[in-house]
Amino acid sequence: MDLIVQTGQQALMNIIANIIFIGMALYALQGLRIEQLFKKGKTFQIQLFYIFMSIVIGSTVADFFLNFLSWSKMIPYIYQ
Repeated sequence: MDLIVQTGQQALMNIIANIIFIGMALYALQGLRIEQLFKKGKTFQIQLFYIFMSIVIGSTVADFFLNFLSWSKMIPYIYQ
């Protein structure tokens, strides 16, 4: 039963971390002038680009963060 609870907690933490880092990436990307790379009047494509890039960047950062957290929990096993 403990493994089920732990798996559920880890899944919830993964979801929350991904949402937070995707949101942070979207916020950071809005500081760039990416619109200049697109043709005029292509607002939907620009918004889609922002969304996809924020997912790519945010998921990558979240994976790094979650891996780092997992690895730091394994450090005590060095001394066993």
